[in-house]
Amino acid sequence: MRKKPLFTPRDLERFRERFRGTGIFEAFIAWHRVTRTDPSSRGRSHLQVWAGPSNEWKPRHYEFLSDGELVAFHLATMHPGILDIREQFPLALDSGTHELNAYRDRFVDSTFPGTIELAEKLHMKHPIVTHKGDSAPWVLSTDLLLTIRETGGELKLLAVSVRPAIPWKDERAKELLNLEREYWTARGVQWLLITPTLYDPLVARNLHMTSCWALAPKCDQQLLQWMVEEQHGLNGENLTSIHRRCREMGTNADAVNRALWQGIWSSNLLFDLRRTRWPSAPFVLLSSREYWDRNPIVSGRTSWKF
Repeated sequence: MRKKPLFTPRDLERFRERFRGTGIFEAFIAWHRVTRTDPSSRGRSHLQVWAGPSNEWKPRHYEFLSDGELVAFHLATMHPGILDIREQFPLALDSGTHELNAYRDRFVDSTFPGTIELAEKLHMKHPIVTHKGDSAPWVLSTDLLLTIRETGGELKLLAVSVRPAIPWKDERAKELLNLEREYWTARGVQWLLITPTLYDPLVARNLHMTSCWALAPKCDQQLLQWMVEEQHGLNGENLTSIHRRCREMGTNADAVNRALWQGIWSSNLLFDLRRTRWPSAPFVLLSSREYWDRNPIVSGRTSWKF
């Protein structure tokens, strides 16, 4: 029996009818979603709840189609200037306004090329989907589109694509990645290609294991402040010892974990995330540079070498 194609022109039309790829903050709707009505992903799908930096808005489910996308999301939430993250973000087919304009009308007063125009300039065929005689241009998407507030208050975007490996031998895959890169370059947006070679698997595992506390409702700020003031004294201590000292102050295990991991993810506590899962493993204090070197998104590293 012939299988139904993963996507059809009608699927893309349905996505637009349901306003996918639109909105900001908790109102954003991902273009590709983890639902029964969507084609399944090739990787393992995930739903992650987050209420933004410092719980600034109503929590929503973020939707990821692979383990790598979830790792990149966790790394992105650690960015000191993070304001918003839009996952599975669709790229415009035709020319239009800048993606920053979603936050403020006419924020950038220019028109920028869509993927159809850029494909022509790159002398490549734009991808299409076909089904029963109908065809439509395929809508490319970027895995994560970060909105960052800089020190002076200005907003900027950072586009992140995630792949399990660099497609060295797949010329079409490289061509499509380059089209995505050109799309963001035309808008003055930095584009990063994130692969597992850019981060330590211990860091990725620890982020996954502690996200339930790090992305939870805001922790006890007095407890966090105590940890910040005492972090040099906590250097070399293990999780069991830190819990014991905090319980002596009258707090519970969940409060300790939330303060500890929210402190680490926010860089208020510069402890090394590259540690084993055992409670007996010591927390090691790093310099700011060493701490951020563990995070390819914040440090701006990319696997794109073409």
